[in-house]
Amino acid sequence: MSLKERLNFDKDPVYLIDGTALLYRAFYARADLSRSDGFPTNAINTVMRVLMNLLKDENPNHVGFLMDGKGPTFRNALYGEYKANRPAMPEPLRDQVEPVRRGVELLGVKLLVSEGVEADDCICSLAGRYKADRPVIILATDKDIKQCLDDQVVMVSQMGRKETIHTLDSFREAEGMEPATWPDFQAVIGDSADNIPGVPGVGPVTARKLFAATGPTLEEVRDNLDKVPEKLRAKVEPEMDNVFTYRELTRMKTDSCDQDLDFFKLRQPDLAALDAFFEEYELRGLQRLLPRGTGAAQAAQAPLAETVRKAAKAAPAVEAKQFSLFGEAPADEKAEEPMDVNVAETVDSLPDLGGEDVGLTFEDEAFFIGVNGQEYRYAGPARELVRKIEHASVIATPSVQDLLRADEAWGHILSGQWFDLSLAAYLLDPEARNYTWARLRQSMFQDGRAEFADAARDLHPQSQGLAALAYMASVRGQVEGAHLNALMRELEIPLIPVLVGMERAGIAIDDAAFQAFLDEVNGQLDELTRTIIKHAGEEFNIRSSQQLAVVLFDRLGIKAGSKTSTGLRSTANQVLEKIRDQHPIVDAVLEFRMLEKLRSTYLEPLPKMVGEDGRLHTHFNQLATATGRLSSSQPNLQNIPIRGVHGPRMRACFNAQDGNRLAAADYSQVELRVLAHFSKDPALIDAFRHDEDIHARTAALIHEKDIADVTDGERRGAKTINFGLIYGMGVQKLARELKIKQTEAQEFTDKYFEKMATLKAYYDTIVEDALKHGFVTTLAGRRRLLPELHSRNNQLSSQARRQAVNTVIQGSAADIIKMAMVQAHKDKTLKELNARLILQVHDELIIEAPEANIEAAGARLMEIMQNVAKLDVPLKVDMGVGKNWAEAH
Repeated sequence: MSLKERLNFDKDPVYLIDGTALLYRAFYARADLSRSDGFPTNAINTVMRVLMNLLKDENPNHVGFLMDGKGPTFRNALYGEYKANRPAMPEPLRDQVEPVRRGVELLGVKLLVSEGVEADDCICSLAGRYKADRPVIILATDKDIKQCLDDQVVMVSQMGRKETIHTLDSFREAEGMEPATWPDFQAVIGDSADNIPGVPGVGPVTARKLFAATGPTLEEVRDNLDKVPEKLRAKVEPEMDNVFTYRELTRMKTDSCDQDLDFFKLRQPDLAALDAFFEEYELRGLQRLLPRGTGAAQAAQAPLAETVRKAAKAAPAVEAKQFSLFGEAPADEKAEEPMDVNVAETVDSLPDLGGEDVGLTFEDEAFFIGVNGQEYRYAGPARELVRKIEHASVIATPSVQDLLRADEAWGHILSGQWFDLSLAAYLLDPEARNYTWARLRQSMFQDGRAEFADAARDLHPQSQGLAALAYMASVRGQVEGAHLNALMRELEIPLIPVLVGMERAGIAIDDAAFQAFLDEVNGQLDELTRTIIKHAGEEFNIRSSQQLAVVLFDRLGIKAGSKTSTGLRSTANQVLEKIRDQHPIVDAVLEFRMLEKLRSTYLEPLPKMVGEDGRLHTHFNQLATATGRLSSSQPNLQNIPIRGVHGPRMRACFNAQDGNRLAAADYSQVELRVLAHFSKDPALIDAFRHDEDIHARTAALIHEKDIADVTDGERRGAKTINFGLIYGMGVQKLARELKIKQTEAQEFTDKYFEKMATLKAYYDTIVEDALKHGFVTTLAGRRRLLPELHSRNNQLSSQARRQAVNTVIQGSAADIIKMAMVQAHKDKTLKELNARLILQVHDELIIEAPEANIEAAGARLMEIMQNVAKLDVPLKVDMGVGKNWAEAH
C-alpha cells in the first residue's frame, strides 16, 4: 500500500527527499561495497535502490531530491561555531557525491542543490509553497524539518528497518506544542549535533516547564521572566540574547526556494544511459531491474516506475506497518517454467559428492542437493544422505542448527565442512533479524541486490540446493573481506553442536516444588485481590490497565503520573513506583503484578512444557542479538528470576535427575574485566589483579578516601555507574537509579571520568573508530554496523554512541563465554566425568554430572572458563554445586 493510500490523501503528493541525509545513511549502512578497482559504491547503490523502490511503490508524478551545496550558509555567518564539531566528509563518500547526483537525474528525478542555505530550508520552503495545492510527503530524518508539519505535510523517517510517520497530530501529541514553536524549544535545549549550545543546564523536561510558565515563544519567555521560578530564571535570563540567535539557527528559512511544482515533475528516464551507469559502477543487481533491451528506443519511452515494476520478481504484499523504503515491494507475478529436478530414490542415485562443493536444503519433507549445476531431490533417511555427503569439500546449507535438531546423524559432518548461510548473513548484518532461508532466497531473486546479481542471473527461481551454493558463492567473499571468517569457522560454527546438545539434554524440574510454589502464589494473589478491591471500594479487573486507571485517578483521586503514546493515563510499573506513597492500593497492585507474572510466565506454563523425559528443552538462539549474546526461547530459561525474594525459590524448582548433581559456574564481573583489558585503565587493572572489591575501589577513588572508609551508599553509586556505563546509562537514568538530582548525577559522572581519565579516553576512542569505520568490533572480531552515528538526530546519534561502547564490551564478554562453551563441549576430562552442559544463562554455565563426579567436573569447568581467553586481568569464576539450581548458584 502506498503512502498516499495509507495517509488517505485524495491528490497525488509531491515527494521531497533530503538527499544529503540519505547519502550519509547510505554510506554508513553498508561499509564494504566497492567496484572491482576499489572505487566505493555503497552510497550510490543504496541511494539508487531507495529511489527506484520509491518510484515503483509510490508511482509519483513529482519528486525532488535536494542536497546541500558546498560552502558556508547564512547560519555560519550568524554563528561561527555552527556545526564546527562535524567531521569532514570521508573521502570515500565525497567520491560518490557526483555519481549519486548523476544517477538521480538519469532516473528522471529532479535534483536541486541548495546555495547559501541548507537542503532542509529548501524542503520546508517548498512544502509551504505546495501544501495549499496538494499533499507533501517529506522523506527525511532531521528533527528540524518537523517545524513545517501541517495538515497537508507529513514527514516519513526511515531508521534502519523502522519507519516513523510524523504528522501534525502525532507531533502535537508527542511534543505538546505547535510545529511553529519547535525552533523556540530547540533553541533553548540546544543541539549537540549542530553545535548549538542552548541554555546550559536546561534539557527538554525543564524547557517544557519554562514554556508552560511563560508561553510557547521566546518573546513570551523574555517578557514573562518574572513568572519563571528563581532557580530556572537564573539559568535562562543571562542567555536570552543568545537563544534568539540559536532560534535563527534552528528555524528553517522558508523563503529560500521558490521553484514551481512543474520543476519537480518526474521526467522520462534515460534507460540506456542508466544501464551504462550501472555497468560503469558494477551495480548489476540494479541493472537487472531494468527492462530487457534497455538500449532500444522503445524501452526509453516507458516511465521507469512501470518498467522497474515489470522487471522485478513477484514478492508478497507488504502490510502497512511493515512498509519500508528499503524493503521489498509488491511486483507483478511472472510465470516460470518448472525446474528440472533429478529425483534420487536412494543415495546411490546421487553423483559422487566427495571433494565437491554441495548445496543442501530441506523443503517439503525432502532434501534438495545442488552440485555441479544439477539439482537433486532425495526424500530418504538423513543418516543415509550423511554417509553420502560426509566427504564433500563444503556443504552450504541455510541452518546447520536446524539439521542437527532434526537428526543427530548430521553430527558426523565435521564443523569445517559446513558453510551456514543464515550465520554468514547474521555476521554480516547482525540487526537484520530475519535470517530464514525464505528471506535469504528472496534477497537473491527479488531484492536485486548487487552482490547476488551474477549468481541470480543464471539461477532458476525454483532452485534450492543450487540456490544455497549460489548464496554461499556470493557472500563468502564478503565474510572474508569483513574479517569474519575466523569468527565463523573457529567459534560460531563449532558452537552449533554445543547448543543443540544442550537443547537435547534439557534440565529437570521438580514437579512438587512447582506445584507447592504455585499454590502459595495463587493464595497470595487471592488475598491481594481482596485487599485491592477493598481499597477501590468496587470490583474491577485488576489486570485491565484502563479499569485500573479509572480506579486510581478518578475514584481515588491519585494524581496521574504520565500518559501513554495513545493519550491514555499510564499505569505502567515505573509510573506506579513514583506514586506508591500516595495510597496503599498502589503497593498492593505492584505486588499483585509481580506475583501474577511469576504465575503466568513460569509457575503455570513451564510444567506443561516438560518433555516425556521429564525435562524442559529450550531453544538457544544464535542469531538473535546484535552484540552476539545468546538468547533462549520456547521456553525462555534465561529470564528465570535469580534475585529478590522469589529468585532462589524459583530456581530451586530446577534440579538434577536422581543420582546427579548440578554445578553452576558464573563469570564474576566479566564485562568490567573486559573493559579493564581494552581500556588499560590502571585503577581497574590493579583492582582486578589484586582481587579487590572493584566497586569499593572505584568509590574510594572518586571520593578520595580509603576503601575501608567507603560507605554502602558510596559503593552502590560506584557499582551503578561502573555497570551503567557499559550498558549505555545516561545521566538521567543514573539519577533515577541513585535517587538523586540530575545535576548531582552529572557531577558524579564528571568526577568519575576525572578520576578515571584513561577510561574516558578509551570510550572516546571507541566512538572515534566507529565514526571513522562505520562499525565496531569485539574481542573475537564480531562487528556491528552503526550508521546512526552520523544521524543528524541527536537522540539517534547518542544512542549509537552508547551502542558502540556496549557492543565492544558486552559482545566481547559474549565471545568469551562462547569460547568456554566450545572448549567445555569437547573437553576429554568432562567427558570422562560423564558431565554435560545443560544450560547457559548470560555469564553462567550449568553442567550436570553424577554426584560422585560433580565437584571434579565443576572444578574442571571453572578451569576452562578462567583460561579460555588471555586478558590483562584474570578471569574469575564463582562455582557452586547442589541438587538444584538455587543450591548450585
